[in-house]
Order: sequence, then C-alpha cells, then structure tokens
Amino acid sequence: MGRPKQFDPETAVDQAMETFWRKGYAATTPQDLVDELGIGKGSLYNAFGSKRALFERALRRYATTQAVSLTEIIGQPGPVKERIRVALEALVELDVEDLERKGCFAVNTASELASSDPDAAAEVRRMFARTEDAFRAAIEEGQRAGEIAPDRDARALGALLLSTVVGMRVLAKTAEGADQLRRVVDGVLATF
Repeated sequence: MGRPKQFDPETAVDQAMETFWRKGYAATTPQDLVDELGIGKGSLYNAFGSKRALFERALRRYATTQAVSLTEIIGQPGPVKERIRVALEALVELDVEDLERKGCFAVNTASELASSDPDAAAEVRRMFARTEDAFRAAIEEGQRAGEIAPDRDARALGALLLSTVVGMRVLAKTAEGADQLRRVVDGVLATF
C-alpha cells in the first residue's frame, strides 16, 4: 500500500503558478518548485510528471482564475465605458499593489516562450482572444445603447483595448506609480 499524498495537488498548482509567474519558466528550477511547494522531488514528479506539465497546469489555472476576472468585470451591467474604465483601473490597482512587480503571467509567458513554445503560445492566444472578445462584445453593446458611435469598428476597438491591457501590464513593471498607468486608461477611453 502506497503512502497517502502529503499535499493538496490543487494548492500545489496555485503555489507553482506564483513561482512561475514571479520567476518565469526557464528561471524556475525543479528545486524552486520543491522548496515552494514543500514536497520532495519524487512527489513533484509523481504528482505532475514534469516541470513542463506543472507549468501547463499553472498557466491553465491562471487562465481560469486571474485572467477571467477582467472579462467578468467587463461583463457586468451598467454603462459600457464605465465598465471598461473599472476593468482597466482594476489592473492598475493590481499592478501598483504588487510589490514584486510580477505583471501578468500570460504577458510574461508570451514574452518568454511564444517564439519557442507553440503550446504556451496557443494558451496565451486563447486568453488574449477571450479578453479581446469581451471588449468587442462590450463595445457592440455600447453601440446598441447609443453610448459609442455605431460607425466605430468594434473589432478594432477590442484589439486596441487588448493591446492597452498588454502594454499596461508591461509598463507597470517599471512604473513609479499609478499616475502613468491612469493616463493610459484616460487616453484610450478618450478615443471612443
């Protein structure tokens, strides 16, 4: 009879996500994961198979937890421009409060792995597409409500907002405070 697992695999995925998010895939060693999760290497490999498999689970976890919260804010009831502002300002607050300046795990993964890892690139592409689609749908809703001019290209505005999010998440890593990021939010919303 085997020993019972000494750890919760779902909690371990959350902890691994934080480690990969903070350090990046390449810089995270199996020993880093063992130390962070508080388990032995054998348990790590028995539970997850490999560092790569654990990274994939961590990236999917990010997609279903962190990344989805932005689309939930955008999907709330109320004036569209205000919902978009609230979503973008929530990112500003998140980034300013993060003393480690981790940025966005999806953006970090795209920067580090997109050119060499088709699977990671595909997962990030799905996250980005979901965010862009949520922005586009909100723009179309705003157009139907008369809040946004109907002649504006909703797909183009959705893409603009996605690129704004990505740029803000990178900029936040070096910004000295929230003011610079809030100017970005004000600027992009002024284009509607």
